Amino acid sequence: MTPLLEIDNVTYTYPNGPTALAGVSVRIAAGSKTALVGPNGAGKSTLLLMLNGMLRPASGEVRFSGRPLAYDNRSLRDLRRRVGFVFQNPDVQIIAPTVEQDVAFGPVNLGLPPDVVRRAVRDALGYVGLRGYEKRPPHHLSGGEKKRVAIAGILAMEPAVLVFDEPTNTLDPASSEEVMELLDELASGGRTVLISTHDVELAYRWADSVILMERGRVLARGPPEEVFSDHSLLAAARLKPPALLDLYNELGLRGVIDRDVPPKSVLEFTDRIERAMHGHAPARDDPGTIYLCNADRTGGDELRALVEQGTIDHVGAMGTRAKEFANRERILLDYTYGVIDKCILKALIGENSLIITTGGMVEHVHRRIGEYSAESGRALAVTPVREPGSTGPGRESVLE
Repeated sequence: MTPLLEIDNVTYTYPNGPTALAGVSVRIAAGSKTALVGPNGAGKSTLLLMLNGMLRPASGEVRFSGRPLAYDNRSLRDLRRRVGFVFQNPDVQIIAPTVEQDVAFGPVNLGLPPDVVRRAVRDALGYVGLRGYEKRPPHHLSGGEKKRVAIAGILAMEPAVLVFDEPTNTLDPASSEEVMELLDELASGGRTVLISTHDVELAYRWADSVILMERGRVLARGPPEEVFSDHSLLAAARLKPPALLDLYNELGLRGVIDRDVPPKSVLEFTDRIERAMHGHAPARDDPGTIYLCNADRTGGDELRALVEQGTIDHVGAMGTRAKEFANRERILLDYTYGVIDKCILKALIGENSLIITTGGMVEHVHRRIGEYSAESGRALAVTPVREPGSTGPGRESVLE
């Protein structure tokens, strides 16, 4: 299969500056979640800027869908509609006096009819959870809200590829988790997502594939658990391994657990330790239930009834719209990130959880819990919350 994006032996040197890229070759598959990882000055941002033509290689070639990039105005305009770029600092990207005007800027410049522009703006703001912000001046927004405005401005042009330069830079931990969860949601909808980051913890748990860079060169590429297990490579890139992977390797060296495929989450690590202690992952006769709510189709009364009658022990929300729904309906949240794994962990000790989410993330929850059940041999039940107007109990699916 031809990669969606290809960078072939690309070099680039800034005027009167150092060499930023020195013979870099990279392949990006469609639908992947890729993280360019390296310290400051590694060439990550320069490489990303090549992908939608903002920089042109001094030598080498960049290809999209198998075709070399052309750098005339018409070709670049078409490319930037298909490959959206979100800058590290949203203030660089936000230029209009209101949120609505800023998000509309791209569709308007594409020459789309006014009704199409209005629909694109509405849908993009809804996706990032900013409906109702249309008339607000962007400079009155928080850092996380500005980041979401910048993302909405790109989404309004419906790109196939989304490129983020240091997506969590300057954000507080809660806003960072919300942005990364949004990127997960975008990827689950079929988009190709690339980020640059020096945060190995973030890249380890989020990415399907990691490209490790240092001084304008690619040191390694592959699954994050493989790349980050090579301590000599990380030392060359002046990075430390993720804490979870570091602990796993140390326990493996001491013979406490068998060294196998490294865990990417606390859930996987917990299972591994339980197997080391008991010879298997202990199963309960009465595991807890994970209730699943599509906030786009369910009212708050049904959820409050579940919580108030004591059926639910923990509540988590995935995605901006789901969190806004919970806030609007005054449903207190225990989990706002890492929701699926945390709810699986609670189910394994007999406690019930509710996951509130929207759109394509509903199937993502089913898929993730199904994968865990198949890998672990522990059958967990997922019970959709009944929608208003439906008859009979919610459909329960037991994933084995």
